Amino acid sequence: MFEDLEPRPQRGEPLRALSREDLDVYSIEDLEGRIAALDDEIARARAAIEAKRSKKNAADALFNFGS
Repeated sequence: MFEDLEPRPQRGEPLRALSREDLDVYSIEDLEGRIAALDDEIARARAAIEAKRSKKNAADALFNFGS
Protein backbone atom coordinates (compact mmCIF):
# COMPACT_ATOMS: atom_id res chain seq x y z
CA MET A 1 0.00 0.00 0.00
CA PHE A 2 3.04 2.30 -0.05
CA GLU A 3 2.33 3.19 -3.66
CA ASP A 4 -0.86 4.85 -2.45
CA LEU A 5 1.26 7.31 -0.47
CA GLU A 6 3.35 8.45 -3.44
CA PRO A 7 2.10 11.56 -5.23
CA ARG A 8 0.69 11.07 -8.68
CA PRO A 9 2.53 12.78 -11.51
CA GLN A 10 0.86 15.95 -12.71
CA ARG A 11 -1.11 15.77 -15.93
CA GLY A 12 1.16 16.49 -18.87
CA GLU A 13 4.38 16.07 -16.89
CA PRO A 14 5.63 13.08 -18.93
CA LEU A 15 5.25 15.14 -22.12
CA ARG A 16 7.13 18.08 -20.59
CA ALA A 17 9.91 15.74 -19.47
CA LEU A 18 10.05 14.22 -22.94
CA SER A 19 10.40 17.62 -24.57
CA ARG A 20 13.34 18.52 -22.30
CA GLU A 21 15.26 15.33 -23.04
CA ASP A 22 18.67 15.70 -24.73
CA LEU A 23 18.35 14.24 -28.23
CA ASP A 24 22.09 14.40 -28.97
CA VAL A 25 22.64 11.09 -27.19
CA TYR A 26 20.33 9.17 -29.55
CA SER A 27 21.31 7.49 -32.82
CA ILE A 28 19.45 8.16 -36.04
CA GLU A 29 17.66 4.83 -35.66
CA ASP A 30 16.65 5.70 -32.10
CA LEU A 31 15.33 9.08 -33.23
CA GLU A 32 13.36 7.46 -36.06
CA GLY A 33 11.86 5.02 -33.55
CA ARG A 34 11.02 7.91 -31.26
CA ILE A 35 9.27 9.72 -34.12
CA ALA A 36 7.29 6.56 -34.96
CA ALA A 37 6.21 6.21 -31.33
CA LEU A 38 5.21 9.88 -31.18
CA ASP A 39 3.27 9.53 -34.46
CA ASP A 40 1.40 6.60 -32.91
CA GLU A 41 0.64 8.69 -29.82
CA ILE A 42 -0.61 11.56 -31.98
CA ALA A 43 -2.92 9.16 -33.82
CA ARG A 44 -4.18 7.83 -30.47
CA ALA A 45 -4.85 11.36 -29.22
CA ARG A 46 -6.68 12.26 -32.45
CA ALA A 47 -8.82 9.13 -32.15
CA ALA A 48 -9.70 10.08 -28.56
CA ILE A 49 -10.67 13.58 -29.71
CA GLU A 50 -12.86 12.16 -32.46
CA ALA A 51 -14.55 9.75 -30.03
CA LYS A 52 -15.27 12.61 -27.62
CA ARG A 53 -16.66 14.76 -30.45
CA SER A 54 -18.90 11.91 -31.56
CA LYS A 55 -20.25 11.45 -28.03
CA LYS A 56 -20.81 15.19 -27.64
CA ASN A 57 -22.56 15.43 -31.01
CA ALA A 58 -24.79 12.48 -30.10
CA ALA A 59 -25.68 14.09 -26.77
CA ASP A 60 -26.31 17.45 -28.44
CA ALA A 61 -28.59 15.79 -31.00
CA LEU A 62 -30.45 13.89 -28.28
CA PHE A 63 -31.04 17.00 -26.20
CA ASN A 64 -31.26 19.47 -29.12
CA PHE A 65 -28.55 21.75 -27.76
CA GLY A 66 -27.37 22.55 -31.26
CA SER A 67 -30.63 24.24 -32.28
